[in-house]
Formats: sequence, C-alpha cells, structure tokens
Amino acid sequence: MESVVQQAGGKFKFSKKHLPMQTTARLRSLELLIMAGLVFPVTHTAANGIPPGAEADPKKRKMLLLDTGIFQRILGLNLSDFLFDSTSTLINKGTIAEQFWGLEYLKYGSPWAPPALYYWHRELPSANAEVDYIVQQGGDLLPVEVKASTKGAMQSLRQFLKEKKKVFGYRFSLENFSEYEDIKSIPLYAVSSLSQIIYL
Repeated sequence: MESVVQQAGGKFKFSKKHLPMQTTARLRSLELLIMAGLVFPVTHTAANGIPPGAEADPKKRKMLLLDTGIFQRILGLNLSDFLFDSTSTLINKGTIAEQFWGLEYLKYGSPWAPPALYYWHRELPSANAEVDYIVQQGGDLLPVEVKASTKGAMQSLRQFLKEKKKVFGYRFSLENFSEYEDIKSIPLYAVSSLSQIIYL
C-alpha cells in the first residue's frame, strides 16, 4: 500500500517496491489489494473506440488508494498545518487532485457494476503525451484532464483530441464552469455532474 501511494500519478512499477519478495509475490499482493477494494487500477487504453477495455493494456496501470485522506496520512501530511496557509506548497497536489477525481467518479458509479478506470499515454521520445482519464459516456469516449489549480497547459489533451478526432476535452480544476474552444472546464467538486454537462 505504501508503494501504491509513493508511485501515485505514474505507471506502477514493481521494480520500485523495496520489499524482499519475488515479482510473482508482489503481483499477487497487489491483486489481493485490488480484490479487497483497497486499491483501484487505472489501466492504459489506446482509446480508439468503445469499449475502452477492448484496447486495455493491464501491464500499464496506475493505482489509486481507496481514500484520499488515508493517502495523505501515509505520505505524512497533516492537513491542519497548511489548510489555511496560502504560502504552503504541496509538490504532489496534482497527484492528490487526480486521486480525488478517480475516487469521486467511482463513487457516483453503479455499486452493482462499478465503472473501470482508464487513462491514455503515448510514450514517444519526441512526442510524449498523457491524459489522466478516459471515460466512456454512451457511444463516445471522453478525455479528462485533472489539474490542482486554475492554470495549466492542455497540450496532451489537445494532442489527444487531434489524434482521435474528438470535438471536446474536459478539464477538472479549481476554475469555475467555463469553456475554451475545444476544452470544457469543470470544477473539481462537480465530478458527479459530468454525465449531464456533456450534453449541454
């Protein structure tokens, strides 16, 4: 679980786990955490069409811990120390926002058929790009980028839109509801309204 927290926001690598265990034992341990509902995988997909799971690569996964509060406590963060301090800077606040979005999305899904989480990543030396989440909504795939502030470049999101010929991308951040050309901006607190917003 500590390794899941330490590697949050990036592709999970068993080689980064400093445990005296064989790779098969590490894999089994992670599978047990997933089965127990303590960890949720976010699997890479090529995102060429629906369903996204048809082009999923289980060897490329990011992991979410079941609770953002527990996630922060494992990191040793005492929120009361900086909650009202505007001078505090968290180097991993983007990771925390991404974790929060994924858990909120799962929370508002069906308890009988929980949605699977996917992301898109193109690993090329000269053209690296990643979109935090790929969501199936009806007969379409929606690219979702999560930011922990009101600013942030949308290069990867726009690259995805161009490559996959999508009309809109969605950014969840601290910014209020707004729209910029091909990107719709939605506040982080409004994850549950994604299904309604896309039809506006």
